[in-house]
Amino acid sequence: MPFQDDLARFGPDSSVVLSLEQAQAYCAELTRTHYENFSVVTWLTPRELRPAFASIYAFCRWSDDLGDEVGDRAESTRLLAWWRNELNAMYAGEARHPVFQALAPTVKEFGIPIEPFAALISAFEQDQIVTEYDTYPQLLDYCTRSANPVGHLVLYLGRVYTTENAQLSDCTCTGLQLANFWQDVNRDLDIPRIYLPREDRAKFGYTDADLHARKFTPEFRSLLEFEVNRARELLVQGRALVPRMPGKLAVDIELFSSGGLAILDRIAAQDYDVWKSRPSVGKFAKIRLLLRAMLFRRREQRV
Repeated sequence: MPFQDDLARFGPDSSVVLSLEQAQAYCAELTRTHYENFSVVTWLTPRELRPAFASIYAFCRWSDDLGDEVGDRAESTRLLAWWRNELNAMYAGEARHPVFQALAPTVKEFGIPIEPFAALISAFEQDQIVTEYDTYPQLLDYCTRSANPVGHLVLYLGRVYTTENAQLSDCTCTGLQLANFWQDVNRDLDIPRIYLPREDRAKFGYTDADLHARKFTPEFRSLLEFEVNRARELLVQGRALVPRMPGKLAVDIELFSSGGLAILDRIAAQDYDVWKSRPSVGKFAKIRLLLRAMLFRRREQRV
């Protein structure tokens, strides 16, 4: 179902009331039908955690769509404020929207604080006013709210949230976010959003004119190679989280890490020319990554 239909059905003016079971089914369907580079809920995800994962994914999906699919930044800002109010209402024990109806039991069972959810909303609010980043630290600050909270939520679901684990998760999530940025330089420029930091573009001599003309030049190649290597270092560092995760969740985390690295490998394989075609990981490559993740987990268990 297109997001505009969902928004008309469950938006601020909606009077639709679902049962808990219907709300959970809605979140499960939303999770199943939306494409990502790698599915949030794989068949390896423990069955007992799938409703919780689906409720969190549905929250993230709605937040993202309110930021990107409305088509008017002022209206997106208004709707994101409404969404924040719905989040606050859930924590006050008054869940109204079906996503929050499904999310409330997850929050209660796993003791999840409001901060990761609020941080994600703030990132989408920032998207309405910031379309370009001057420095790499500014971009990393954005990732602390647009990506890293998702990893924290997974740690809560695994009941392994600690400061050290959160730091490793941040490496993985920021690395994945950056990999997606470098994969989608061309698509993001259409929105328009520019994640290649201005100071880095200047450092490598890639001009604004060349950027907006989508020119692949030696300067662009060097710039993107530099950014890809930064993302790769974060993903490699974050893989230390995998053996700290319980059971099958470790395989999921390994799959995400390997998937991010695979995207970076695809960018490098086409000589960093992301203007010509969007790097992607094909179906059979995903299967290989999944098998590799499973073997990695078995090896860890034998150590």
